[in-house]
Amino acid sequence: MYAVIEACGKQYKVTKGDIVFFEKLNIEEGKKVTFDKVVLLSNEGKIEVGTPYVKGIKVEGKVVANGKGKKIIVFKYKPKKNYKRKQGHRQPYTKVEITAIKTPTEKKEVAEKTTETAAKTTTRKTTSKKTSTEKKVEA
Repeated sequence: MYAVIEACGKQYKVTKGDIVFFEKLNIEEGKKVTFDKVVLLSNEGKIEVGTPYVKGIKVEGKVVANGKGKKIIVFKYKPKKNYKRKQGHRQPYTKVEITAIKTPTEKKEVAEKTTETAAKTTTRKTTSKKTSTEKKVEA
């Protein structure tokens, strides 16, 4: 199963367990992140294409690290004009590990499992009858 998600103005093809480098996201390391803008989903040969996004599908991930990429040299030069400018740039990134691709059917299965386990763990309550007392009215 794989999905194409839209994040940071770009589209990424992701599967469970992938490690993807996104442009800087304002999320701390170790926190979970969800992407709900899923453009395409391929599940066992069935392909769903969104208009513009597939409804009910979410991709979950965990932020592994925040950092900066390799240095890039930006060199501007105009011949015969004595114009030279050298500048460096390091693009910030967020490293995310994809943990799950959630579909609506998986959510139903998870909900059913939790209700089954909850039903098994509940204990029967013993009920006791309350005795009714009648008030005497003096006339």
